[in-house]
Amino acid sequence: MSNKLLISIAKALLLARWRQTLVAAFGVTFSITMFITLLSFMSGLNDLLDGLILNRTAHVRIYNDIKPNADQPINKNVQYAKGHNFIGSIKSDGNRMAIYNSVAIMNAIQKDTRVLGLSPKITAQVFFNDGSVDITGSIFGINPTEETKLFHFDEYITTGNSADLTKINNSIILGKGLADKLLVQIGDIVQITTSKGDRFPLKVVGTFQSGIKDFDNVQSYASLNTVQKILSVPNDYITSIQVKLNDIRQAPAVAKEYQQLYQTDAEDIQTANSQFETGSSIRTLISYSVGVTLLIVAGFGIYNILNMMIFEKMDSIAILKATGFSGTDVKKIFIYIAVSIGVFGGLIGLLLGFGLSALIDQIPFNTVSLPTIQTYPINYNPKFYMIGIVFSFITTYFAGWFPARKASKIDPVVIIRGK
Repeated sequence: MSNKLLISIAKALLLARWRQTLVAAFGVTFSITMFITLLSFMSGLNDLLDGLILNRTAHVRIYNDIKPNADQPINKNVQYAKGHNFIGSIKSDGNRMAIYNSVAIMNAIQKDTRVLGLSPKITAQVFFNDGSVDITGSIFGINPTEETKLFHFDEYITTGNSADLTKINNSIILGKGLADKLLVQIGDIVQITTSKGDRFPLKVVGTFQSGIKDFDNVQSYASLNTVQKILSVPNDYITSIQVKLNDIRQAPAVAKEYQQLYQTDAEDIQTANSQFETGSSIRTLISYSVGVTLLIVAGFGIYNILNMMIFEKMDSIAILKATGFSGTDVKKIFIYIAVSIGVFGGLIGLLLGFGLSALIDQIPFNTVSLPTIQTYPINYNPKFYMIGIVFSFITTYFAGWFPARKASKIDPVVIIRGK
C-alpha cells in the first residue's frame, strides 16, 4: 500500500484515541524539556566553576622551581662512588627564581604557531603594613593588557580599571578581602615591606574578587615595572611566563618541549588542574544519565500506550489485513504513530526546554564570592537540542517497533472467528 494511505490510517487511529496520544506526547515533551534544561544548566554551571580557575590559569607555565642540589660533593668522591649516599637537610642549589634570558625566550615563544599569546609575570612576597600589624600577602606583577586578553582579568575587577596600573605610577589593585582588612578605597595609599626590609608606598586604583576567598585575602596586582622597582631588580626580571595555546590539548606535549628547550621548569594546565576536569566530567556524565533516563521512561510510556491501542484495535487490524493490507503495512502504521508522537512531543519539548532555560537565565544569582555573576549560568549549546530530538526519535521508534511487530503478526481469521 502507498505510504500516503498508511499515514492517513495512522492519523485516524491517533485522533480516535486523542487523549492517550496527548498523554504519550506529554511524556516525551516533559522528558525533552527536562533534558534540555538540565544539560543547559549543568553545562553553564560547569563553565562557571571551571572558569574560576581554568580561565585564569596558563595552558603552560614556564618558571624556575627551587630544588635541592642533587650534585653533592660526596657523590663526586671516588671512594664513595659505588655506594648509596644518604644525605639529610640538603639545601637548594642557589638558582634564582627569575628566568634566565627571559626576553629571548618570550620572543621565541611568540613565533610558535601553536601559541595564542603569552603574559609575563612576577611574584613578590611582601607584608602589608596596617599600623603595628604586618599582613602577609603577594603582589603579582603583570602586563594588564595581555592579562585581560588571555586570562579575563577585567572580569574579576569590581572597582577601578586594570589599565590604571600602567597609567598611574606605583599603583596596585587589591583583593577584596585584603582591601577590607586594610580599610582602604580607591585613591588611598598602602605601605608594603619587602622580605629585605624595604618599605614602598603604593596607590590603590581598584579591587578585584576572584570568587576564591583565600586568594582575595592575600593577592594583589601591580604592573611589571612597579614590582621590579619594589624588588630592586632589572627590567628583564621575570619569574614566570604564562602561555596560552590555540589548542589546550597540546599543553602536556608543549610543556615537555619547552622544559627541554629552555632548560626551565614547565607545568601544563592538565597537571595543575586535573581535579577540576574530573569534577566537570562527572557532573556532565550525571546530567546526560538523568536526561537519557527520562527519555527511556517516556519510551516505555509510548510502548504501553501502543500495546493498549493494539489490544483495543484488534478488530480494525483484522479488517485491514483481511482487505489486503500486509503485515509490513500494519507495522508501518504503528511505527508512524509512535514516531509522530515522538517528533511532535520532541519539538514542543525543545521549545519548552529553551523557554525554561531562558527563564532560569533571568533569575538573579547574587553571591558575595562571585560579584560579577548576576544570573544563574545557562549554556545554549545547539548540540543539546540536536541530541534531544535525535534521541527522542530513536526512543519512540523502538518503543513503537515492538508493538508494531506484534500487530503485524495478528491472524485476521482468528480475530474474526473469535468475534
